[in-house]
Amino acid sequence: MQSRVGDKGAADVVREGLFSPELTAAVTGARRRAVRDGDRQVDTAHLLHTLMEADPAVCRAVDGRGQGQSVRLLGYLVQRTIGYGLRWRGTVEDSGSLPVLLDCRAPRWSPAAAAAMEGAFARARARGGEHAEGVDLLATLALDHRCRAAEVMRRAGVDTAALAAGLDLMSHEVP
Repeated sequence: MQSRVGDKGAADVVREGLFSPELTAAVTGARRRAVRDGDRQVDTAHLLHTLMEADPAVCRAVDGRGQGQSVRLLGYLVQRTIGYGLRWRGTVEDSGSLPVLLDCRAPRWSPAAAAAMEGAFARARARGGEHAEGVDLLATLALDHRCRAAEVMRRAGVDTAALAAGLDLMSHEVP
């Protein structure tokens, strides 16, 4: 299957209208964050950070049983931008899902981020949605235990397996 995300920049995918408004804001913000940080790729931690800032439903999902984990997770993500993620600088995030594509002109999706977006599209289609939502992306990030976003979530005390399972149950609920 040809990737709809892996070989495109964030702006290309946003223009295709495949995202909810909140996810569009997160994707656009993730690209800006990567450019500002001097990163060659938009990785899953960039996506998670801007997703947490742009989509209240994502924060509610992370908080789950009222444990306030979204605040702690945002704290970890801020630490990443001010130095925590320096060990990742200059490396490619790859969870083995898609081939690595490097482009010096502008940040592209890391293979793990592209795979997460593909998973979000598949999840949206499975629930009958026209657009991928922030919680679709959050679920795919939580399921990929090798991606940077899942690593940050675990460090913040988020049980990624339980989060993904809860989001899966929510997607099957009848409105």
